[in-house]
Amino acid sequence: MAAIESLQAMSPEILGLLCCLGAYLLGSIPFGLVFSNMLGATDPRQTGSRNIGFTNVLRVCGKKAGILTLSGDLGKGWLVGWLAGLGVLPNLWALAAVFSVVLGHLFPIYLKFRGGKGVATGLGGILGIHFFMGCILVVIWATAVGVWKYSSGGAIMAFGALPLVSWFMTHDLQFTIFSLLLSCFVIGKHRENILRLLNGTEPSIRRS
Repeated sequence: MAAIESLQAMSPEILGLLCCLGAYLLGSIPFGLVFSNMLGATDPRQTGSRNIGFTNVLRVCGKKAGILTLSGDLGKGWLVGWLAGLGVLPNLWALAAVFSVVLGHLFPIYLKFRGGKGVATGLGGILGIHFFMGCILVVIWATAVGVWKYSSGGAIMAFGALPLVSWFMTHDLQFTIFSLLLSCFVIGKHRENILRLLNGTEPSIRRS
């Protein structure tokens, strides 16, 4: 309680900037690489799609590394989203912190700014700051993957729906703009996947 009071005593700008920096550094932790190294598995950057995210780690490093990677990437997003939702930060700074943890995953300082695609971390952030909305996105992702068997397709559908879902659920312009920016960054990271989906060359999860 005392810690929260001391944080509230800081100016919103300084507190917000510190939280965004901390969120970015947390987001930069490459759990896919950390767990693949711990388990003595293949470096996910050297094979498959060369991505450090859940899908490629699952495919090239095995289920254990994949599940741990998913938990880590989802968890860091959820933690920042949950903390942002406690009300210590003004709404705009809270959303900026959630955006920062995803930016950290996309452009990690520890890996020369070459990171993952932000799906699990983005979903975790939404689950942390707005649990019900996050559940809807997870359902959209899981349903799309279950039907078409493409993890990237599920991610594109979920984050494509995010701005609409956020507007209809909150009618909050700031949250909707945040959702739109988040979706643009995550979907933008899927440029190559979109081309492969259109060309019919995208690997399905059956190959995992």
